[in-house]
Amino acid sequence: MAESTALQPDDVRLIRALQVAPRASFASIAAALGLTEGAVSRRYRRLRADGVIRVTGVVDPGALGESKWLVRLRCHPGSVTAIADALAKRDDVSWVALTAAGSEITCAVRSRTREQREDLLGQRLPRTAAVLDINASAMLRQFVGGRGHYWAALRGALTPQQESLLGNDGPPFTESPVITRDPVRLTPGDEKMLDLLAADGRASLVDLAAAADLTPGRVSRRLHALLLRRVFHIDVEIVAAALGFHARANLWLLVHPSAVKSVGRTLAQEPEIAFAAAVSGTHNIHAVAHCRDLDELFEFTTDRIGALPGLQSMEVSPLLQQIKQVGTLLSGDRLVEPRSPRVRR
Repeated sequence: MAESTALQPDDVRLIRALQVAPRASFASIAAALGLTEGAVSRRYRRLRADGVIRVTGVVDPGALGESKWLVRLRCHPGSVTAIADALAKRDDVSWVALTAAGSEITCAVRSRTREQREDLLGQRLPRTAAVLDINASAMLRQFVGGRGHYWAALRGALTPQQESLLGNDGPPFTESPVITRDPVRLTPGDEKMLDLLAADGRASLVDLAAAADLTPGRVSRRLHALLLRRVFHIDVEIVAAALGFHARANLWLLVHPSAVKSVGRTLAQEPEIAFAAAVSGTHNIHAVAHCRDLDELFEFTTDRIGALPGLQSMEVSPLLQQIKQVGTLLSGDRLVEPRSPRVRR
């Protein structure tokens, strides 16, 4: 990150406060942090303008009865960037990164409908001449990541008392099946609210009510119900480099079947792990690690991950470039704000 966007201690405390309660008012955050409301507002707007953080609503297709997939694409040299950029523009592709020295693309597919997913994985990608190989793995169980995880690297930035003052904006993350057995059906009003939250997770109840043609009170109650059903969560996207984490890597683990749950749960407690899930395919656990440098990544993967009972093999694939993070495009080490809300009419 440029020196102008170097984070101060109060910036880190604000980011942690947003993780705990992303839709809390500036006044509530200021009271918890011991700052003025104006200072909190200015810091938030600067961090957002500098592309360090972004608060966004993320829909979970599993709550709608659809599966989530992790896809690895091996491509012809020279074609990787164009394919990655095209994937990143799709609403149903939430995470795109270049790995393997730029010859491989890893992406997360979170299609809202089966037809959308089959069009991408069964038709478009296989017919792309520059794609040499496709490896798609279904997510079977998510151990960590998303709302309620808070990315443990920031644990301790606030005291327990400060975090309790903030409350929270939804149920904590708990290990659960990826696809619910009782899928939710969204109304047109729900879709409009969720589209506006995707553009700005802190959109006011007044703006959400106008989008959904409802009263603010009804919007508040409906959002609370959707949060409880885990249809969506409010995510705080953070540029890891701004916090000093410059070595990121995909970890593909092959674990004895009897140890998958225990390894996944252990990974969920590691500060370096931002995401971990059991997946189908040759490797049965996928995780994303954030470390300060490659030496720290080496120590972490050999000493702590390598010693886990049941681990049979591990592939460490450093990220060369992050193209899209959760649902936001990146330009270098900056999050790019969407041009306008994707509100359905």
